Amino acid sequence: MARDSCVTRVAVGAAMGGAVGGVVGAVYGTYEAVRYKIPGAMKIRHIGQTTLGSAALFGLFLAAGSLIHCGKSY
Repeated sequence: MARDSCVTRVAVGAAMGGAVGGVVGAVYGTYEAVRYKIPGAMKIRHIGQTTLGSAALFGLFLAAGSLIHCGKSY
């Protein structure tokens, strides 16, 4: 696979989106858990679900954007 291939760009876009989404989801999930006073172990579950959901969504959108952008030449 070439270094600058379309598949590589899409994979890197998905990884970057997943990383950014994970961080944003963890921060927002923690904020929500504290704000709504979620008890004990449910707090950790809520933070995990928010983190994974946000990471998946950001990763999907950034991968799709990378795929759209891949065919353009400048």
